[in-house]
Amino acid sequence: MRKADLISEISDKTGIPKVDVMFTLETMFKEIKQSLIAGENIYIRGFGSFITKKRAAKIGRNIKKNIAVEIPEHYIPAFKPAKEFVQEVKSKKLPANDTPQ
Repeated sequence: MRKADLISEISDKTGIPKVDVMFTLETMFKEIKQSLIAGENIYIRGFGSFITKKRAAKIGRNIKKNIAVEIPEHYIPAFKPAKEFVQEVKSKKLPANDTPQ
């Protein structure tokens, strides 16, 4: 499912115009990004947590030039699903010919 599909689904189920749903989703994504950039984690009960993970400094390799490259420590965004969310997905039975995308 793409973002456009998600907007259509929400609009169809709620009766809210697609433009308003799109604005709301874009604002939500923007706020999540800004909070993570500021170092604040976001916890949504029953859904999951948007967090930042610290990656330690390490030595990598540039394969083309065959030289060592220092990769400094940095933070990456991550999502940790809630236990209830994980259990719901685990208990769902997919049809044999249906593969998740």
